[in-house]
Amino acid sequence: MEEALLKKIDEISEEMISGIKRVVQIDSVQSEAKPGMPFGEGVNKALEEALKLACELGFDTENVDHMVGIAKYGQGEDYIGIMGHLDVVPVGEGWNHPPFSAYEDENGRIFARGILDNKGPTLSCLYALYAIKELKIQLKRPVYILFGTNEETGFEDLTHFLKVRKPPIMGWTPDCKYPVVYAERGRSTYRVSAAIENKTVFNQFINEYILSDNGFGNKLGLNIEDPEFGKIQMSNKKLVDLEGKLSFDFSFSYPASISNDTIEVTIKSKLSKGLQVECIHNYDPVYFDKNGFLCQTLKATYEKVTGMDGTPVTTTGGTYAKIMPNIVPFGPSFPGQKGIGHNPNEWMDRSDLILNAKIYALSIVRLANAEND
Repeated sequence: MEEALLKKIDEISEEMISGIKRVVQIDSVQSEAKPGMPFGEGVNKALEEALKLACELGFDTENVDHMVGIAKYGQGEDYIGIMGHLDVVPVGEGWNHPPFSAYEDENGRIFARGILDNKGPTLSCLYALYAIKELKIQLKRPVYILFGTNEETGFEDLTHFLKVRKPPIMGWTPDCKYPVVYAERGRSTYRVSAAIENKTVFNQFINEYILSDNGFGNKLGLNIEDPEFGKIQMSNKKLVDLEGKLSFDFSFSYPASISNDTIEVTIKSKLSKGLQVECIHNYDPVYFDKNGFLCQTLKATYEKVTGMDGTPVTTTGGTYAKIMPNIVPFGPSFPGQKGIGHNPNEWMDRSDLILNAKIYALSIVRLANAEND
């Protein structure tokens, strides 16, 4: 059955590439909210087109308050969930071809904003499920492909979804890298502020502890190194214009071996009189058992399809796994493919889209039919 499924992906590959290009060609950068379009016209158009495509492929679909779309296969409450996103970052400058043209060169490399992050991989999952449906492969659990619309600018889509729907019992987000990612760093942003009359101590703190830092929290005494995650990282340092106040923001990407509470206490211990600090945003680290069922199943499918080492890894990135329970980051970038997603001339090879679909199809079957959950 598995070999037939992999063969089916090859058979539908042209149809899949065509469907992906159809959605990628929509400019879905977030814009002004309108009635029934919480993230703007472009994002809503991409959501409607993805759901229309899913309907054409024979799936039941649902539009959850114009925030998350669902393509459904099978019946039941406890579902396998695969969640990607249709919104994209702004295109920026430096493109060799129009960023929403889905231009494909003679080597089968497709260039477009969103082809990698994240429309291409999300629709590869949809076509993987389509191949399963076409072969009439029986699954013990239903499978939902979830189309998010606000991953790049706030996770409001998923926050709302979790208020009105159950999370999956297992699954992944195709919005990171291979092999399967068993852990994500935490991410927090802090704001140091002071009244105008405390400008001197404010400047002293920022210069001594933030601007002169080596990027790894050394000045604050936070320069820890974790054997799984590597070093804590400080970034996004910027002066903030708040009326009547001096304010400065900075962020940490931190390993699971330190808590955000510890980071906050450490920063506060360095403050002089007249300064305040607050954590204005935080996502805790994501951590799964790399030897557990989910990670080991995805490891095995990756190794079977690619022949490459599938040992689970960590990431410094952040995905829907930050707030969606029970899902891990899994694909789509292969080892060595870095710095593509948010840059000009974002690309993905058609051969990699097909390979992703094969990995995802096999993974769906194995998770949905597993005795162990």
